[in-house]
Amino acid sequence: MAANFWTSSHFKQLFDQEEVDVVHPLDKEKGITLEDFKLIKMHMLIPICKLAQSVKVRQRVVATAVTYMRRLYTRRSMSEYDPRLVGPTCLYLASKAEESTVQARLLVYYIKKIYSDDKHRYEIKDILEMEMKILEALNYYLVVFHPYRSLPQFLQDAGMNDISMTQLTW
Repeated sequence: MAANFWTSSHFKQLFDQEEVDVVHPLDKEKGITLEDFKLIKMHMLIPICKLAQSVKVRQRVVATAVTYMRRLYTRRSMSEYDPRLVGPTCLYLASKAEESTVQARLLVYYIKKIYSDDKHRYEIKDILEMEMKILEALNYYLVVFHPYRSLPQFLQDAGMNDISMTQLTW
C-alpha cells in the first residue's frame, strides 16, 4: 500500500461527484430517483454499523466496508445486488482486507439476531457467493487509503503528543 495518498492508486481511481451520483439505468426503470439513491446509500450504513458493533470490528474495517459498498453501487444496480446482503458481505470482505477477519457464520448469526424478519434470512453460502460477485464488480481492487494510519503522525506534527488515539472520537 502506498504511504502517500496523493501517489497511491486509490487517488488515481477516484470518481468525480458526477460519476458517483448517477442512478443505474436498471434502477431508473424501477422508479428510483437520484434523491432515493442517495437516501438508500446513507440508510445502508446503519445495518453495516450495527453488525460491526455486534461482531466488534475496528472502525477501519467499517470505513473500508462502506467504501466497498459505495464503489459497488457506482458500477452496479441496486436491483441487481440486494443492499441487505451487500452490506454484511462488504463488512466480511473488509474484515479480510484489513486483516481483522470475521467468520461468515458469525455474521449470519448476528444478522439473524438483529433482524427477525424473513428479508434478512441469509446463510453462509449467500455471503460467500455475494463476496465473489462484489470482488468481480470491484475488479478485485480492494485497496482503500484511510487516514487512520497517518493521523497519529499528523497529531504529533501539530504538537498534540499528549492526546492518544483512544481519546479521539470518530
